[in-house]
Amino acid sequence: MDYLPLFFDLKKRSVLLVGGGDVALRKARLLQRAGAHITLVAHCVLPELQELLALNEGQVIIGEYHPKLLDDKVLVLAATDDAQLHARIHYDAVARNVPVNVVDNPELCTFVFPAIVDRSPIMIGISSGGQSPVLARLLRAKLETLIPFGYSRLGQLAGRFRDKVKARFGTLSERRVFWESVLQGQVAERVLAGREGEAEALLEQQLEAGGTSTGVGEVYLVGAGPGDPELLTFKALRLMQQADVVLYDRLVSEQVLDLCRRDADLIYVGKQRDHHAVPQEGINQMLIDLARQGKRVVRLKGGDPFIFGRGGEELAELKQAGIPFQVVPGITAASACSTYAGIPLTHRDYAQSVKFVTGQLKNRATELNYAELIQPNQTIVFYMGLHTLHLLCKGLIMHGKPADTPAAIISRGTAADQQVLVGTLATLPALQEKAELPAPALIVVGEVVELQSRLSWFGEARSEGE
Repeated sequence: MDYLPLFFDLKKRSVLLVGGGDVALRKARLLQRAGAHITLVAHCVLPELQELLALNEGQVIIGEYHPKLLDDKVLVLAATDDAQLHARIHYDAVARNVPVNVVDNPELCTFVFPAIVDRSPIMIGISSGGQSPVLARLLRAKLETLIPFGYSRLGQLAGRFRDKVKARFGTLSERRVFWESVLQGQVAERVLAGREGEAEALLEQQLEAGGTSTGVGEVYLVGAGPGDPELLTFKALRLMQQADVVLYDRLVSEQVLDLCRRDADLIYVGKQRDHHAVPQEGINQMLIDLARQGKRVVRLKGGDPFIFGRGGEELAELKQAGIPFQVVPGITAASACSTYAGIPLTHRDYAQSVKFVTGQLKNRATELNYAELIQPNQTIVFYMGLHTLHLLCKGLIMHGKPADTPAAIISRGTAADQQVLVGTLATLPALQEKAELPAPALIVVGEVVELQSRLSWFGEARSEGE
């Protein structure tokens, strides 16, 4: 161990900062967040740094450093470009047993600044001992994605109940078991969802019951996005990694499923045209039954749960059954796939509005409001319309949409084998008959499709004549 990790309490304690430039400004901001009283000495000080110290009762001394400035200081930081001055500050600080940090010079440091993940009161410091600050920052970035900011509120809640829990449970072992249940259960989830009042009430309830939970689990309706796992939200990933059971659809990619908790039960409830692995009513009941067993259940849906995902139907059943739930939006296929295909859904020169329409027609062609769909300066995106492509194109043309309106099929959007087929309303059905692009696929209709050849950046694209 090159350094012993420690956390300094600097609230209202005096710290000396030598230097007045950009690096000193960064260090001053950090010290100010920790509540330190900063004395700064430099020949020239950035206006922004002067303002920061003035707002936080700091002191600015324009002039030379001298050893007496170390009197009553608990830390000293040197952030100048003067190597000789740095050596003097290090010598003086060591002689007085004052911890010293000289920026970018580990040999002159008796302590180093870690890369910090701040979820106060939870703090994480990552240090390379000055050997590779960039690596430490990269590791911090990874942790930032895994630790929600809500952990700050969770830590504060635990702090408020610390004495109550200590009074309720006599032994350290009992307290540990209680806190493990709280911090991994519904109390924590309510805090992370921003429902702190509910979380506090539930914590009081569990404390009075001696640590037993309500016995009811929770359902998380999670949008898995279009397939690329890097398009998942942080919240989606967190809930997927703590779920006991995952019910997933056909459009959820294997790469996304691989990110679920390793020991979770994975249950396929996908739907294909004219074939449902589990009827919707069965899915609804399954969610209720699993939650009543005390399980944390993720209902994982391709795209976004509330865009042609029947998420509203499932939540209505959960609400009626009294099951707690959360909804995590996902990047819907229209947005993600068109972006990966190089087709902007709106553009000030081509389209000022966009419509999302299901192409899964029970009566094949009589359900669509074509009067709305044929409006100019509008992009239309058809979900699940590959098998009715000829009917959709024919219907648009019959109701007045020009036959030469650009149109495209985006097959397996965002996946490594994504393909884009570009034509017009008149030609696209024949092009698809020849190309046989597989589902899942989106159909995009509108002038914005003309931009695809210029903006394409991902996957394979085909156009008429190819």
